[in-house]
Amino acid sequence: MRKIISILKSHKNICSLLAIAFASAVLFVHCSEQTERTTELTELQEKALSFTSPMPEHAFEEGMNKSDEIIELGRMLFHEPRISKSSIISCSSCHNLTTFGVDQTPVSIGHGWQKGPLNAPTVLNAAFHKTQFWDGRAKDVEEQAGMPILDPLEMAATEEHVLEVLASMPEYVERFRAVFTDQDNPLVYENVGNAIGAFERILLTYSPFDDFLRGDANALNEEQKKGLETFIEVGCQTCHSGQVMGGEIFTFFQTPREKETGEFHKGRFDFTQREADKHFFKVPSLLNIEMTYPYLHDGSVWSLSETVNIVSEEMLSRELTPEQNHLIVEFLKSLTGEIPAYALELPVLPPSTPQTPRPRFDI
Repeated sequence: MRKIISILKSHKNICSLLAIAFASAVLFVHCSEQTERTTELTELQEKALSFTSPMPEHAFEEGMNKSDEIIELGRMLFHEPRISKSSIISCSSCHNLTTFGVDQTPVSIGHGWQKGPLNAPTVLNAAFHKTQFWDGRAKDVEEQAGMPILDPLEMAATEEHVLEVLASMPEYVERFRAVFTDQDNPLVYENVGNAIGAFERILLTYSPFDDFLRGDANALNEEQKKGLETFIEVGCQTCHSGQVMGGEIFTFFQTPREKETGEFHKGRFDFTQREADKHFFKVPSLLNIEMTYPYLHDGSVWSLSETVNIVSEEMLSRELTPEQNHLIVEFLKSLTGEIPAYALELPVLPPSTPQTPRPRFDI
């Protein structure tokens, strides 16, 4: 750019000017053709866009606080173990961001080595689910974030304990004041969930499939494209649709292990107490599914290929051929995205003070 300005100012070297003008014209035509090509979607891209869409920049809704300050406070609280009764369990204990937002165990281990009842879903892209948890008992990530902290099986804390811990450290007190400036007393339990939720709303992953949906037909290789075609032909998108290819509806499902043992989880019934909701579970997102093993609501299956066969048989009454299974799995791998670098950085937490409650391990 500086070279072009210099030439124009001096009125010299007309040949150079013409050469640059010619090159610019060629570049313009090339860019125009490229733009035109990326906007002309293939039939397969059109089909994909009929049931899902590329990942947007963030998951904040209109009017939400999305400042850097609330996101950073949320990141700190997400990694803060002292708000748990034992001072050793944090949100990241079950939702490890270095392993794609899960702990990669069948069920999570909580306070006093107690086992959780169901497999912990990933927090990545979770803000786009219509409800949270397998039974949908939380309406959004803000409400969800406050529940495990108080669950006796998980972090086993009380609201009073959480607020006492945070109030004991001046840095947290100041951060809450800086974030919730319209509140006289911002250090309340609801704001703990609001801050953690704000952090979770930036935990979005962008995959090759997003590029494909945006117009780059070469973002997927041939096997993955065939896998997407098979995915659609078989009918997987019937349940796995929406922004994150899941997280929108509840379906009746019993895992092979449940059928074998006769020990069934009641699913949405536990929340609604409606008989018709027994064994209904939220359809999980398929984003990053390659990395969020083990699978199903009880975490009983470790193989993605096996899971694809199980779900096809149970939900679609279709037995896949080995080739169909292989192609679908290859397509699912294209949904593995990149974890935001900021989310992978551990925050430095403030030091405890003499007023900070000490760890308790009683159940």
